Amino acid sequence: MPRPRARLFLFHHAGGSHLAFRDWARYFPPDWEICLTDAPGRGMLADETPVEDTETLVRTFLDELLLRLDRPFAFFGHSMGALVAHELTLALAAARLPVPVWLGLSGRGCPRAVAERPTALHRLSSGQLRAELARMGGTPQHVLDDPELWGLLEPVIRADFGLVENWRPAVDRDLDVPVPFTVFGAARDPWASPAELAGWAEYGERFRGCRVFEGGHFYFASRGGEIPSLVEQEVRAALAGAPARPRS
Repeated sequence: MPRPRARLFLFHHAGGSHLAFRDWARYFPPDWEICLTDAPGRGMLADETPVEDTETLVRTFLDELLLRLDRPFAFFGHSMGALVAHELTLALAAARLPVPVWLGLSGRGCPRAVAERPTALHRLSSGQLRAELARMGGTPQHVLDDPELWGLLEPVIRADFGLVENWRPAVDRDLDVPVPFTVFGAARDPWASPAELAGWAEYGERFRGCRVFEGGHFYFASRGGEIPSLVEQEVRAALAGAPARPRS
C-alpha cells in the first residue's frame, strides 16, 4: 500500500510466526497497512538462525522497520511479541525516531512480575517441552506428535523461550512506556495472571487500562474479530489524539 493512513505491526509469540495473525487484516480499515512480522527461523526467514537474545532481535526488527515509519503506526504484540513491541518502542524513543501512536501488550506480565517469577522452559527435555506446549495451546497437536515437524520447530521454540526467560530489566533503566498503551490478557493464563497484567499501570502515565478475557494464554485465537476490533478502537483513539483514560 503506497500511502496507507496508518500501519499496524503485529509481533508473534515464542515459537510462533505471522500465522498467528493471518486472519486479522480483514477486520481493519482498507486504508490501513497490516504488517505481519516474523522473527528469524520461521516463515520467509526459515533458513536464518533463530535469535537467542532480546537486544539482537530488537535490532533485527528495527532495521526492517526503519523505512516504514513515514506514516502513523502502532504496535501490538502477544507474549514474546509483547516483549519485542515494548523494547522496540523504547529503542525508537531512545534513538529519537518516530514512536508508535499506540502500543498493545498481550499475554505478558509487567517487567517487575516477569523478573519475580523466573522460568526455564528452554531447558526442559524434548518430551517435557512438548507436554508444556500442549498444555499452553497455540501449537497444533500434529506438529508436536510428528518427529520431523517437531525436529524443525524445537530449535526455534528453545531459542525463543530462552530469549524470553533470560530477559531481565536493568536496574538503572527506565522501562516506562512513552506512548498510549493498553494491556490484554486472559483470566486463566498461567504465564500472565490478571494481577501481573494490571501491574503495567506502574509503567507509564499514558496507560489506557487492562482488558481481561475468559480463556488461557491464546485467548484471542477463538474470538474472531473481537480483539482486532478493540485494537482498531484503541488505534483510532490514538490517531485522533484522544486523551488516555484508564479502563477496567
